[in-house]
Amino acid sequence: MIKSKIKIRNRYVPRGMKILYEDRDIIVIEKGSGLLSVETDIETEQTAHNLLTNYIRKGNSKSKLKLYVVHRLDRMTSGVMIFAKSMEIRENFAAQWTNVEKKYMAIVHGNFKEKTGLIESYLADGDDYKVRSVKNPQDGKFARTKYKVIKEIDNFSLLEIDLLTGKKNQIRVHLSENGHPIIGDVKYGALKKRRLALHALSIKFKHPFNHEEMMFETKLPDFVNLFQRHGQVR
Repeated sequence: MIKSKIKIRNRYVPRGMKILYEDRDIIVIEKGSGLLSVETDIETEQTAHNLLTNYIRKGNSKSKLKLYVVHRLDRMTSGVMIFAKSMEIRENFAAQWTNVEKKYMAIVHGNFKEKTGLIESYLADGDDYKVRSVKNPQDGKFARTKYKVIKEIDNFSLLEIDLLTGKKNQIRVHLSENGHPIIGDVKYGALKKRRLALHALSIKFKHPFNHEEMMFETKLPDFVNLFQRHGQVR
């Protein structure tokens, strides 16, 4: 793991996250399942963005320090997230984002005929707040998801996923539409509501200021360890 340039004040780290790295330009965290990435119409306070902003301000409500969202994770998805400390750094990230490598782990229903594959489609929001693939390219945004089956137990599969684009709900939609909804994802076809079995495992990029190659990887989440060791799905 790359050593943080700024000392992490662990006793003040907000609940629901772990700070992996911080320097003058970026802060990298592991977000817990259940924590919103950014504010919504319903929730404005208990979000990774807001809690981290308070953290870098060291509790000083008059501080003008800001954080900028580089990318997002769904509320129930855990794993690696990056925030920028200036708009310039955020824009530098955006310019290189197609080259950023993002790996996920997921447990899905069913077994794949093809143990490796690439899923491509155009995704669009529906009136029911669900994302779907559409036939007309002008109606959606192009999305690519690469997967590899790591392990199969009974009627479940553990996948390693390369997120080649980063559209809303992309992994969840692509897997569901191919007959393999993620465990716990009742919105996209799972039958039982439980912890969403989707985790952003690692991210690799060039630092937006000095261009140093950086990679951050989390430990495997409990749902993956339980599945690999005991074949359990919770």
